[in-house]
Formats: sequence, structure tokens, C-alpha cells
Amino acid sequence: MNDLAGKRVTVFGLGRFGGGVAVTRWLCTQGAIVTVVDSANRDALAESITEIDGCDVTLKIGDEPDAGDFSDTDLVVASPAVRPGHPMLAVAADSKVEVTTEVVLFAERCRSRYVFGVTGTKGKSTTVELLARMLRVVAKGDRPDVRERPNKVRAVFDHKRPHGVWVGGNNGTPLIEHLDRIDPDDFVVLELSSFMLWHLGRSGWSPHIAVVTMIGSDHLDWHGSQEAYVNAKRNLVRFQRESDYAVVASSSPLSRGFKDYTPATVIEYGKRANLPEKIAPLLPGKHNRLNERAAYAAAKLFGLYTDEAVEACADFRGLPHRLELVHEADGVRWINDSIATIPAAAAAACEAFPAGNVIQIIGGKSKGGDETPMIDTLTKRAKAVLCIGETSAALALKLGGIARVCETLDAAVAEARDLATEGDVVLLSPGFASYDQFANFQERGDAFRQLAKA
Repeated sequence: MNDLAGKRVTVFGLGRFGGGVAVTRWLCTQGAIVTVVDSANRDALAESITEIDGCDVTLKIGDEPDAGDFSDTDLVVASPAVRPGHPMLAVAADSKVEVTTEVVLFAERCRSRYVFGVTGTKGKSTTVELLARMLRVVAKGDRPDVRERPNKVRAVFDHKRPHGVWVGGNNGTPLIEHLDRIDPDDFVVLELSSFMLWHLGRSGWSPHIAVVTMIGSDHLDWHGSQEAYVNAKRNLVRFQRESDYAVVASSSPLSRGFKDYTPATVIEYGKRANLPEKIAPLLPGKHNRLNERAAYAAAKLFGLYTDEAVEACADFRGLPHRLELVHEADGVRWINDSIATIPAAAAAACEAFPAGNVIQIIGGKSKGGDETPMIDTLTKRAKAVLCIGETSAALALKLGGIARVCETLDAAVAEARDLATEGDVVLLSPGFASYDQFANFQERGDAFRQLAKA
């Protein structure tokens, strides 16, 4: 049923990278009267504006938001990155105007009976990709019926026909424009950020199968405290039913604690001795072994064999900006892990390579996380640490003799080239946000890739 036809809808945040484009186009197909509001200038939003060319919308770009667009409207669709305390959202609340997001609109209307939601402080995107690869094996439909398989294969859901596999969410792929193509028996895999889950919590929605990777501390500048951040993450399981499943990391105390917030059946992963050492043998890092097990524990609910999981992931080398090998010359490997925007992730990246051979580039914009584990790990394992960004001087003081202040990525790469010898790894795993010097972690990683190859 189309409940948006003729409704006045304000889209708050078109985004330089198209975050509001899909929902704007979808709202227009639903017959809504759409106004798009974004304070960024037209040059910055040029690509996104081009993508909604032809849509019947009112654009209010480059100016401070007008309170009337948030009070004299029927619905506000906010970018998930907009903080809950934003003055315009307060205007909407005072005017009794509902505020939602693209992912909430999708979740409330998605017909699939098999929605997987994946969250965590780190490991979300990799786990989503691994899970999708495994589910595509199930989706082929040419495997023996799970009811005829050995009892050791636990299949709790029937699949009577081949499924489609849809992947979206925080990985940058909005699925809302595909709602009418998603069938009830299709698999839907959503990567869900803490921002998205904060909004989903207000709608009382949780997925049928929740997958929780490592939970630590992040986005304190948005949530205000670690407890508020973790509590937003718990919305992934908070509204599940008894017939649902929650797959949680046994090695992460905060992840394991999610079992206290769900009525669903809880499956802990991480300590299964009967799994091969590596499901995705080309994927580096101990933390990725846990991501593999998270994906397999969820896919196994549909009767997936271990050897099928290994086959599905055999050629997977990882996603861009996640321990990505971008160059190799003279026995030196250059690794792009720009996605590491918290100190714990930078520590895990360092541990993925032999001690004494890592020249690591760290630093950027602090989001308030605990730096101690990273400092300890780098002090023990790194050959040298090159510090960039706003935090460079403070980090160098904490790290002592192995650290050098480079300030910029260009200078750090030049320094690394002088220091590196055969067998070394030059690792960009910053442990901090990028937006003191770059638009986002992707831009930072792309810059490193180009500098490494220069």
C-alpha cells in the first residue's frame, strides 16, 4: 500500500556521496511532494544533484535550513549522519512531525522473511561480503535438500526454491529502490551502523537474523558516550522475536552481552574447533578469522556445509581500504587499511603482520576512543610509527623513540620509503577519522594507494 502519495516530505541531507539520492528518487515514485534540504553548496553536491535530475523535487541547497521545512511538512527523512540533537530535528519534534531515515523506510516495507542485520565496531563490511558469498551458494538451488543432509548440519529454515541475495545498508548500497523486486523468500543482508540502529530503535525493528561482530568504542562525538553507542547497537537484537536468531562473538564481551537483550535463540561463534583455520585463505589478519566465523555461523542456519563456505570465499582478498595490498616492490608490501578509524582497529591491523617489520602510519581526527591498546601494540611490534594529522604530535609523544611526526600523508609515505627494507610492510592503518585532512576514509586510502605506487 502506498502511504506516501500526496504527503509532503523533507529529505534532510542529499549528501556529497549520494546518501539521500536513492530515497529522494523512491519518494518521487511514491507520489510524495519532496523538498530536499542540504546546507552544502551546489558545487559540492553537483554529482548528487545530477543523479536526481528529472525528479519533481524542490531543492534548497547551500543555505541554512529553514525551520518551515521541518514544521510545515508531514515527514522528515534525515541522513543517518545527522545527530539526534540537531536544531532542525528539534523543530520537527516540537511540531509533532515524524522523523525517519531511508533504512527505516526500507525495513518497515521489506517483504523478505530472511533479513540479516550485521553490526559491530569493526568487521561489518567484511562479514557482510563473506555472508553474501555463502548465501549465494544456498541461493543456487541445486544443492541437496537440507532435510536429507546429515544431522550434524543444522538447518533451521526451509528453502523451497532458489533465493535472491540482496546486499545493502551502510556499505553504500541503498536497497529502497528495489523494494518491489525483493520477494518474501529472498535473502537480504544489511550492514547497519550505530547511526542507523539508533533510528531503527525508534521504529521498534530488528532483523530476523542478527550478526554482531566485535563491539568496542566509536562515534562518541555523535552518541555522547560509549554506553549510548553500545545501546544503539543493541537495537539490532532488542526487538527480535523468539523465532529469530542472534549470532554474537564469544570473544568480545560487549558483543556476547547482546544475548541479554534479545528473546531470540543466541548462537556464539569464535571457538569452534571443527572449522578450518581459514575459510577465506587470502584474507589476512586474526580479526578476519572471527569475521569468517560470524558469516559461517549465520549461513549455517540454512544448511551450508563448511566446504561450501570455503569454496565460496576461496578467492576473496578483502574489500578496498581493509588491509588491502595496493603495491609491492623490492620486497616491501604497501597495505591500505584506511577504514581503521578507531585505535583498536589500528592495533589489530599491526598484529596481522610479523612483529618488527611494520612501518605504520597513524593519526587523524580523534573521535574519543581509548588509545592505550594501540599505543601498547605499536610500541611492542612496530618497526616505526609515522604520525599524521591533528593527533600527530600527541601520538608521537606517547610512542617515544619509534615515532616520527610527519603531519601529512605525503610526508609519511616519503619517510616510509626511506625506512623500508625487504620484508617490511608499510601499513596505513590510522586509528583515527580522516576528516581533518580528507573528506572520508576512502579519499585517504585512495591517496595512499597513489602515493605508494608513485
